[in-house]
Amino acid sequence: MIRIAIRFLLYDKPKTIGAFMGIIISVFLIGQQTGIFLFLTGAMKKLVDSNPPLVWVTDSKTTNVNAMALIDARVQRQIASLPGVEAVYPMVIAGASAKFADGKTAGLQVVGTQGPSFVGGPFFLTTGTTEDLINEGAITTDIFDAKALAGATLGTSFEINGHKVRVAAQTKGARGFGGIYAFTTIERARYLGKISNNKISALLVKVKAGADTAAVIQNINTNIFGVRAWTKEDFASTTVRTVLGQSGIAISIGTIIIFAVIAGLFIIGLTLYSAATDRIRDYATLKAIGATNGFITRLILLQAFILAVAGYGVATGLMEMFRIGIANAGTLFYYTPLMRIIFLVLTLTISLCGAIFAIRRILKLEPATVFRS
Repeated sequence: MIRIAIRFLLYDKPKTIGAFMGIIISVFLIGQQTGIFLFLTGAMKKLVDSNPPLVWVTDSKTTNVNAMALIDARVQRQIASLPGVEAVYPMVIAGASAKFADGKTAGLQVVGTQGPSFVGGPFFLTTGTTEDLINEGAITTDIFDAKALAGATLGTSFEINGHKVRVAAQTKGARGFGGIYAFTTIERARYLGKISNNKISALLVKVKAGADTAAVIQNINTNIFGVRAWTKEDFASTTVRTVLGQSGIAISIGTIIIFAVIAGLFIIGLTLYSAATDRIRDYATLKAIGATNGFITRLILLQAFILAVAGYGVATGLMEMFRIGIANAGTLFYYTPLMRIIFLVLTLTISLCGAIFAIRRILKLEPATVFRS
């Protein structure tokens, strides 16, 4: 049957190529938009995901790591005294404006953490070390943000909120949804962002070995007013839900994916239907010599399956080229093996469902058609 299916496909090459291209375009668009969605959702929670599995403590109304309200710094001592808590690390995030020698400006997020441990960032360091941040005016920039930061690289000096700083280390891929990250010490972040010494943005809590993390979180939420404790996973997922709920990203990307599926379904369906109509006498001949409706159905589905597998292979190659291409510009994401399986299943579904158009036409065919002029 495979040989017959291939001969049917090769009989009308333009229509076969049309269906083949329909699969490629549909699957590529689905993969492309999925990749962009993965990058955006990853950027939304980057600051949380890139840190160790610690308990996050924020303002009680905060649900987004990219928009955290300030809390009283004295909370750190209160939490440190609770049972099961080994250490508490403060973090300050300040919105700021950078000005460069050529007069260009850029907005960024100054993230300050406490040395020498620097728990909370920087992460993904590629040049320099955290020790370099202790030097006067030292900050980090990300190599993918060089264009937005007027070409700033290791050793470059510029101003943040009117104060001179110098790039002492660089990260690669430490980019957030809320803006460009510049990591430094917590004292310098307060200075650059004009934040009081009595305020912090968040606390990262390390739980003692053997202690119950859930109990520590409940203890913080019950006994300390005005704050909320989260597991890393809960804070990350809540951040994504909050941002998606406040923006049109999910609707926009989801709409494109849905239309890609519908377009692929109809392109493939109508192409196979047209090809089946053109070969109506051949199918009638098969039925006249004893081919059952089950055989005809399997034959058409096999043609759709061959197109789907071949189209998926080409589309996967194009998706990987797209991923590598935009990764060079700092848009980083990866397709997991599960996602690739889902793409394959979706491709087969689109193709096989599209074949229904042709199957319905052929099953109504009378074998006597072959004898008509």
